[in-house]
Amino acid sequence: MKAAVLNELNADLTIRDDVSLTDLDAGEVHVKLVSSGVCHSDLSVQNGTIPSGFPVIPGHEGAGIIQEVGPGVTDVAPGDHVILSFVSACRKCAPCERGQSYLCAQAMAVGMKPRFLVDGNPVAGMTGLGTFSEELITDESCVVKVDRDIPLDIVSLIGCGVTTGVGAAINTAQITPGSSVVVFGCGGVGISAIQGARIAGAAEILAVDMVESKLEQAKTFGATHVCTPDALEQLKGEITAGEGFDYALECVGHPATIRGAFDAARRGGTAVVVGVGRMTDEVKFTAFEFFFTDKNLRGSMYGSSNVRTFMPKLLRLWRQGKLDLESMITRRIQLDDVNDAFKAMEAGEVIRSVIDYK
Repeated sequence: MKAAVLNELNADLTIRDDVSLTDLDAGEVHVKLVSSGVCHSDLSVQNGTIPSGFPVIPGHEGAGIIQEVGPGVTDVAPGDHVILSFVSACRKCAPCERGQSYLCAQAMAVGMKPRFLVDGNPVAGMTGLGTFSEELITDESCVVKVDRDIPLDIVSLIGCGVTTGVGAAINTAQITPGSSVVVFGCGGVGISAIQGARIAGAAEILAVDMVESKLEQAKTFGATHVCTPDALEQLKGEITAGEGFDYALECVGHPATIRGAFDAARRGGTAVVVGVGRMTDEVKFTAFEFFFTDKNLRGSMYGSSNVRTFMPKLLRLWRQGKLDLESMITRRIQLDDVNDAFKAMEAGEVIRSVIDYK
């Protein structure tokens, strides 16, 4: 089959047509991909922000159709349509049992298991998936069944960016109606966070980005105000009378924007770090400011989402016209064009490219 292989750090992806799959083990499922999103986290594996072994099959945001299942699989059957979850949800470990499947204790083991064969050698897929391939094998705990009438290109976006962004607004920050919100970064996750804030009933939503075209797009998804970083203080004054925002969501993963999000939140407010930064990046805070400002600073892994319940909720919101997924797809490509999609993403040209395998 065809797949994109990343052989080393900062290299272009190599498109091959001779990749195969390992045998199907107990508890595993074989999925034929119909659609895969091209997410910024894929780029982060390429540039080393997210650590990875090499070679690797990138891609962690996709949807497809079950082809076959291994012994012991009971949740899905051949022919079922599924979202792929880049974090397993085993429902047996302590985090899963307390409703925090996004912290599933088996995720590391699932993510590291090699299920592809390249030149006869076992190769892992990114986060246990590897959606830059026509087919894949993954653990049963990494698929969520969906209704067959929902287009799978729409479904694929739920697999990462939408769940992460909307979840950060609704589950992590727990935005309340009538509140003020600022979102740093207007890529796919940031746009989803804006939509989550709108769905939660925020009165004012300020989108901050360095790319003007992204700010214009942010307006269409629910941002009531937009600005570049140099105008943030002015807008904060106009919207909050200088007090600061009730909620600040950082969707970039850079120390400066993390610090900026904390500073933009009001005393007693909440700042949520949604973006993925490098393991070596550090953010400075003083001990006194936590005491004095009484602010909440939170991380957000996968939008703090229990995927088995939250993903279906997102699709119900889409059915009711409250969550815009179609407009997020700004470029449809073939797998051969994935390197061009990476370059477009680096240049800030698109919110989301989708690989069409049909």
